[in-house]
Amino acid sequence: MISFVYPGLLYLLLLIPAIVGLWFWARWSGKRKLRRFGHIAILSHLMPDASKYMGGIKLSVEMAALALMIVALARPVANNASAEGSNETVTSRGIELMVCLDVSNSMLASTTNNPSGQSRLNKAKNILEKIIDKMSNDKIGLIVFAGDAYTQLPITSDYISAKMFLSSINTGIVPTQGTAIGAAIDMAASSFTPDSDMPKAIVVITDAENFEDDAVGAAKSAEKSGIRVDVVGVGTPQGAPIPLNRQHTEFMRDDSGQEVITVLNEAMGEEIAKAGGGIYLNANSPSVVSDLDDNLNNLGDAEFTRRHHSPAAEQFNILAWLALVLVVVDIFILNRKIKWLTRYNFFSKH
Repeated sequence: MISFVYPGLLYLLLLIPAIVGLWFWARWSGKRKLRRFGHIAILSHLMPDASKYMGGIKLSVEMAALALMIVALARPVANNASAEGSNETVTSRGIELMVCLDVSNSMLASTTNNPSGQSRLNKAKNILEKIIDKMSNDKIGLIVFAGDAYTQLPITSDYISAKMFLSSINTGIVPTQGTAIGAAIDMAASSFTPDSDMPKAIVVITDAENFEDDAVGAAKSAEKSGIRVDVVGVGTPQGAPIPLNRQHTEFMRDDSGQEVITVLNEAMGEEIAKAGGGIYLNANSPSVVSDLDDNLNNLGDAEFTRRHHSPAAEQFNILAWLALVLVVVDIFILNRKIKWLTRYNFFSKH
């Protein structure tokens, strides 16, 4: 079975019949104008190298390449159909982890003092991807938050899906700006599997700036429910400006025209982790991934049952290469007759 990470992009395929229609209209309009200068049959003798068919062939190749590129950008994923219908279950041991990821605009700032360095959000996503790679029998879910909190991925043992959802996260995914850490922790605490005996943990990844609710109280409440709360702080206490473009040539300014500097609030991150019975880690630490993984492993584990399925395989590369081949072929297709083919009279009437 084929599914898509970005199925909405498939609507771009509707451009193809529109482009083809415009091509036929332009061709008809061109012939109409030519008739003003004489009969088409006579004019064709004045242009002996012009081909009636190469234009259509060239268009077909271009539209096929465009279709392949659109489908490739939609990120098709192939799943094993027989495994999808399987009722086989696997008993494993592990933990349940809910990740609360800050996606406020301040996460666009550099994770170091260099304004052009890796963004805090990309640093956080890289850390999470490495944590997912280390998982084998655990469950994971994703909460994104800024001014509000939303579930990006319900708790699951499907690591392929977790990585796909993680890769699609950006700062525009939550419309309201802010840093609602408390709301994210509360939502995460209520997102675990009901009646599960598995050890549970919440990992909050944030710069902890401009928090606007009782994050410490939410962490205490989670800890009382047997859920540990760890915090990973991204950024530096010295701070960095917030870029407004990918080139990092323009930065956010306040009403007085001063550049806005966003800083990592480590004191708040540490207080939240302490209230949640967890640890605080700095994302810039070389050992942040191993330290976080070791801490999660110290939770212990419990048995749970999950449905067995085959890993999904992305088809992006195949389609992208096919599209590239067609683009190269298109370069060599000209709107004139190929002399060595004319001797075969493929399109002659008998």
